[in-house]
Amino acid sequence: MDEITQINRERWNALVNAGVQYSRPWLDLTPVSAKARLDPDGLLPEMRDKEVLCLANGGGQQSAAFALLGAHVTVLELSDAQLEQDQRAAQHYGYAVRLEQGDMRDLSRFGDASFDLVCQWYSINFIPDPLRVFAEVARVLRAGGHYWLGFGNPHNFTLHDGNWNDGYRITRPYQDGEATFEAEDAYWDVDSEDGNKQRVLGPREWCHTWSTMHNGLAKYGFIIRHVSEYKNRVPNPEVGTWEHFLSLLPPYITYWMVYRPDIL
Repeated sequence: MDEITQINRERWNALVNAGVQYSRPWLDLTPVSAKARLDPDGLLPEMRDKEVLCLANGGGQQSAAFALLGAHVTVLELSDAQLEQDQRAAQHYGYAVRLEQGDMRDLSRFGDASFDLVCQWYSINFIPDPLRVFAEVARVLRAGGHYWLGFGNPHNFTLHDGNWNDGYRITRPYQDGEATFEAEDAYWDVDSEDGNKQRVLGPREWCHTWSTMHNGLAKYGFIIRHVSEYKNRVPNPEVGTWEHFLSLLPPYITYWMVYRPDIL
């Protein structure tokens, strides 16, 4: 385990213990609501008996939804606390799930063309080089398989969202590999289920520019089918709030892709 994985594992475990929303298992799902949460844009193929890899995507959320749709689910996750949440969801619903602790950059435990779909919601920014992951995903996906990838809008990494002064300040250059480590905005404000609020040091993150993402995905045969942006849904948000920031810049982007190695 290198320094990146050791630090991010410890920090994700701390976030889980603080009750961060990304670690709260979805325990109120039905097959209908599971599909709605996964697929608001109507792009998800039939999942029954499909092999799904939730990549660096623990917490008992997406894994539970895919399992309720009839998929065979594998979770590879760095944080053992996150994996415990996936196990909790599996026990709640009574399905089997394969849980693997490991680094998203190394999928060597899985054979070639093992999966029909790889789900990776916002974890690619926790490593400095996304192309290593794209290469591994291409290897384990079957031709025609789907890659659902969420990542940070690279322009969001240039801004500080917590201090409005007639605008949000640009604090970092737009540069591939620009990192957030111990800066003020590396802390996450966590609202736990019991109503307590904590400031917890978040995982290390790296900016991946548009050219790095697009060229890297194209290099390994991924075709973008649909793009979603995480936007504010609160009308007339108060200036300086998170909802106000969202109205100006979507911080998260999601790509639905198809793996087409034949086009390379």
